[in-house]
Amino acid sequence: MSHQTVIVLDFGGQYNQLIARRVRECGVYCEVRPYTAPLAALRAMNPIGIIFTGGPNSVYLEDAPKVDPGIFTWGVPILGICYGCQLMAHLLGGRVAAAQDDSAREYGKTETQFDTGCKLFQGLPGAGITWMSHGDYMERAPQGFAATARSAACPNAAIADEARGFYGVQFHPEVNHTQGGTDMLRNFLYEVCHAAGDWTMEDYRRAAVAALREKIGGGKVLLALSGGVDSSVAAALLAEAVGEQLTCVFVDHGLMRKDEGDEVEAAFSRRAMNFIRVNAQDRFLIRLAGVDEPERKRKIIGEEFIRVFEEEARRIGAVDYLAQGTIYPDVIESGAGDAAVIKSHHNVGGLPDCVDFKEIVEPLRLLFKDEVRDLGRELGLPEYLVARQPFPGPGLAIRVIGDVTKEKLDMLREADAIFREEAARAGEDRRLSQYFAALTNMRSVGVMGDGRTYDYAVALRAVTTDDFMTADWARVPYELLDRVSVRIVNEVAGINRVLYDITSKPPGTVEFE
Repeated sequence: MSHQTVIVLDFGGQYNQLIARRVRECGVYCEVRPYTAPLAALRAMNPIGIIFTGGPNSVYLEDAPKVDPGIFTWGVPILGICYGCQLMAHLLGGRVAAAQDDSAREYGKTETQFDTGCKLFQGLPGAGITWMSHGDYMERAPQGFAATARSAACPNAAIADEARGFYGVQFHPEVNHTQGGTDMLRNFLYEVCHAAGDWTMEDYRRAAVAALREKIGGGKVLLALSGGVDSSVAAALLAEAVGEQLTCVFVDHGLMRKDEGDEVEAAFSRRAMNFIRVNAQDRFLIRLAGVDEPERKRKIIGEEFIRVFEEEARRIGAVDYLAQGTIYPDVIESGAGDAAVIKSHHNVGGLPDCVDFKEIVEPLRLLFKDEVRDLGRELGLPEYLVARQPFPGPGLAIRVIGDVTKEKLDMLREADAIFREEAARAGEDRRLSQYFAALTNMRSVGVMGDGRTYDYAVALRAVTTDDFMTADWARVPYELLDRVSVRIVNEVAGINRVLYDITSKPPGTVEFE
């Protein structure tokens, strides 16, 4: 697959994946590489532009992450963000210093003025809010650079040497808090790097199918299909590429949401592939009986899944390739070289030796989650699979607080289905990043009709987030919560109380366990 490429050079900042996502969203392919990558290897990628990320260090310290100054001699445009901006200034003869007092440090939303004659800011208003996060500042810009943005505490909030295509910003254009930040990145890509915008899921699908056919040839491929977005899209892409050479094993552990097992089967059983659904609900419930600690539940479910998969793999026979839905954030987090291989094996749960395969196939390893969803739509997958919100591998077992029984799972499935149905009817489903019901292990007295009840309380949870590293509890309309509550206590036997969780992350987690 050949695309124009931008290199995102990683100096350890917290927003590095987000920078890459924003570049991809602008229709330009990019890859994240560590700052330690050999210069020759980076140059061999033939980039049209390079972005230096932020990072937690100070550039003037002896052990600070640095890049070979030879990178500035290629004639390739470079954009430095926060630490990356300071590093560029430092290596090219400017001066970066620690702020002497709090007034020179900037954190959070900051009023900033822009020189709109600079290519980076053309078409933007002359002032706006940027997201700052730095304790050092550029005391003096390098020769040939001009200040192109300023704030009250930072006269060099952005610098540019437009003759060489070098730009630096002290703020973070990749985060939503920076007004017009994506437009700044787009200006760098299209006005400075002269990108063609040749990164689309239509092109990726076509190229990936051709590459898979060439790689796999007449071999057999085995995929553990969870029903999640990544494995579902991987299955659809492989089915288009190699058809009946693919076998998908869907282990239904009985811990999925209402009707999801049937929906997965309906989506894949009629495709040109070998689809196997293993109904293993009973054996999972037996293993989980009496277990109430969430981490033990996770380990039991993961181990049992592998045992079931192992049994099915034996029945299938010799397999040439093992496929999995590894996506680009997994690749970035697992590092380079051998670490990527270790991560690949870990992603399928530590497969047993009896699964005989020559190689792992990861058709989504270049894609971010939003791109995976777009590819799924391009492949014709139903929206209920493509837009499916994140769902934990252990499923509803960790949304049942305390021990897991079929009765509790059935109650939770019904309550959760009502919440999801009403949220969609109210148009809230696309606004909410994740929303679900959890069955608490609390029972309390209630009154229904003229009788006393002593039943379970269900907790509703909804959050909004960009990255799931932090999350805000969602301000769901009271009218929606009222409809959900009324329906649950009237329609789901065994539940007489509905709670709404208003804890953000941190201190809570997204899941309720």
